Amino acid sequence: MRVLIVLILCAAAVGCGASTRNIPGTTVPDTSRNRNVIDAVEGYRVAVEKRDAPALALMASRDYWEDGGTPDGSDDYGYDGLKQVLAGRFRAAESIRYSLKYVNIRFDGNRAFVDVFIDASYTMQDARGEIVRKDKRDQNQLVLEWDGQDWKFLSGM
Repeated sequence: MRVLIVLILCAAAVGCGASTRNIPGTTVPDTSRNRNVIDAVEGYRVAVEKRDAPALALMASRDYWEDGGTPDGSDDYGYDGLKQVLAGRFRAAESIRYSLKYVNIRFDGNRAFVDVFIDASYTMQDARGEIVRKDKRDQNQLVLEWDGQDWKFLSGM
């Protein structure tokens, strides 16, 4: 009888564990919707490493808006500003490595809010012409919107 109870409890534990499985390497539940969002963000990550500003512009919504994270509105920009920012940053940066750790994805209607940890590095030439390495570790929230065909970035790029 005890063996039967133990087997039932083990089977129940395995069954419960299967429903909370995460996408490997993340803390995000493994669902098709979450995988689709991560696929879109991975396309973004690869385009950053390739310094592909035109591809990144295609991934952004025409409603893209970045507030710069400051109370001063002078550093805010929309879709057209994003294209300029990307082109400028990629002119200066070389050897980009851009890693994302996916922490959480939350949905609100057709919007996805993706919490990530960023671990990135790149090289650039300083004012004296010397090559310097820059490292960035940060957390960020990427906001994407489903447009009926693709996930498009609304902010966070």
